[in-house]
Amino acid sequence: MPEGTIQVLLVGAKGLENTDFFNNIDPFVLLACRSQEQRSSVVSGQGSEPEWNETFVFTISEGTSELVLKIMDQDTLTDDDYLGKASIPLEPLFIEGNLPATAYNVVKDEEYRGEIRVGLSFTPERRTSRTFDAGEESYGGWKESAYTD
Repeated sequence: MPEGTIQVLLVGAKGLENTDFFNNIDPFVLLACRSQEQRSSVVSGQGSEPEWNETFVFTISEGTSELVLKIMDQDTLTDDDYLGKASIPLEPLFIEGNLPATAYNVVKDEEYRGEIRVGLSFTPERRTSRTFDAGEESYGGWKESAYTD
């Protein structure tokens, strides 16, 4: 797996389960990529079809294979409710470089619970290598060159 940064555009969701009996849900998303976790803002007043249009950036390293989105409902007097999750494999992103906003299934207890739209872009890490060239006078014979995997 390559190293670099992933930019995640969290667009919106639809068809989410309304777990609040008297009000609309107030959803937010926990985005996790290996040990890194970020949180979206809470969307109030839009119920089961929230729109975020927020961007998140993750630095990835070897072994990173998926992005996990946990959709939650923020509650004031009780614990937040878990609405479901979407797991996004990153291999297609590493191949393409960019994936337009796409709907991914939200699943809870192995059942479909709506969908979440996410756009992704990948920027490989730019690496430099140093080589010694005895004929090169500048830098004492050392030259730097940039390359990407």
